[in-house]
Amino acid sequence: MNEPKQFDVVVVGAGPGGYPAAIRAAQTGLQTAVVERGDLGGICLNWGCIPTKSLLHAAELARTSRHSANFGVQYPAPEIDLAGAVAASRSVAGQLAGGVGALLAGNGVEVFRGSARLADKGEVNVTDDDGRVTRLSADHVVLATGAAPRSLPGIDLSDPGVWSYREALAPETLPESLLVIGSGAIGSEFASVYSALGSQVTLLEAADRLLPAEAPSVSQVLASELGKQGITTATGVKITSVTRTGEGPGSMVTTWEDSNGAAQETTSDAVLLAVGVKANTADLGLEPYDILRPDGSVITDDVGRTGVWGLYAIGDVAGGPCLAHKATTEAVRCIDALAGVRRVPEPEDWRDWVPKCTYTSPEVASIGITAAAARAKGLNVKSGRVPMSENGRALGAGETVGFAEVTIDTDTGHILGATLVGAGVTELIGMLSVAHAAGMTAEEFARSVIPHPTRSEAVHEAVLKALGRPINSL
Repeated sequence: MNEPKQFDVVVVGAGPGGYPAAIRAAQTGLQTAVVERGDLGGICLNWGCIPTKSLLHAAELARTSRHSANFGVQYPAPEIDLAGAVAASRSVAGQLAGGVGALLAGNGVEVFRGSARLADKGEVNVTDDDGRVTRLSADHVVLATGAAPRSLPGIDLSDPGVWSYREALAPETLPESLLVIGSGAIGSEFASVYSALGSQVTLLEAADRLLPAEAPSVSQVLASELGKQGITTATGVKITSVTRTGEGPGSMVTTWEDSNGAAQETTSDAVLLAVGVKANTADLGLEPYDILRPDGSVITDDVGRTGVWGLYAIGDVAGGPCLAHKATTEAVRCIDALAGVRRVPEPEDWRDWVPKCTYTSPEVASIGITAAAARAKGLNVKSGRVPMSENGRALGAGETVGFAEVTIDTDTGHILGATLVGAGVTELIGMLSVAHAAGMTAEEFARSVIPHPTRSEAVHEAVLKALGRPINSL
């Protein structure tokens, strides 16, 4: 066995947690290596966040063209070139993956391709595709292996008619009909995409409402809008089986019970499973250490330290929320802690202030806690809600569905959270994240000058409304 290569930090995984961790470690002067068995950039960049948004843009172009006559612009009915849309999304992913490689190289991070397994404390064995093993040694090992799609009992994932997000991002043909199981961000986004591209979509959810992680008011708006787009939705359902009856269109049969317990059956060309993810901890060599939760994720403290000396975990493998920007934030926090970098004090509730974004039509974005959650903590709160139909920029674009709602603590004056629904709101939620990180009160936020006409005015007006002095709403 060859002698191990020595590093200060070895990062396992080069996704949105791993590659920022490796770059930040190198910036602090630590000799750093990163191990990746797949594509640089991880699932988010290659098979998740980025290519999904490319397909969403294609869907939005199709949707916009169908309604352009409302603004005096006539288009012929859009023709969907699915192969072209998929090629565009893969091109974007490939371009960014190449950029990750250049960033790692430019920061002096050594990249090892293969599967990693802990051999001992501070030792990692990397096995490449040809079975060759490279030994790495480091004072600090950071696990950033992400998560994989979760399945349901009795569903054959090897059937080509059963899709995960990978198959949904690169279909050979556009399905005439698609059944989506799970209405979280992934399921709702793909339902929106395929409906706009021309598929007949059915969306099933086990919880009692769509997007169950968001406020009930969000679920109501989304259910209404998806229905207007021709998407059939059902909540409170229980999937009983997914089987194939033959080849060709309509060959996938899903049986399920509705919220009343009545048996239902839906046929479709394909079935997309979007029922969550599970942490990638198998085959990492963690068996000797008691650091896993029942769901398989790694137990850590607030800066990624596990109970094992020199071992850290960040991102999806360390538990939810499973979001790329949460992983990146944890990466920098973890590396700064192990490198002894002094940081500006951060709010203790920073995890509550990880923005959640869902890129449906309309978009959904939220941050902080809801008014109901705040009241459950015994806080005195006031919320201000402004309909997008009262926003000049939204009116001008004919995108009036949704609202901006901001909740404040009436005792301290601090902003507690916000929920936004409407076109482009995923670009607005960041202004509230910045305000919270800066320690701004609602009064201080209200003194900011917001450009007119913009959708961001709806957020500002919602704060004014929560303070009891709205200008452009009642």
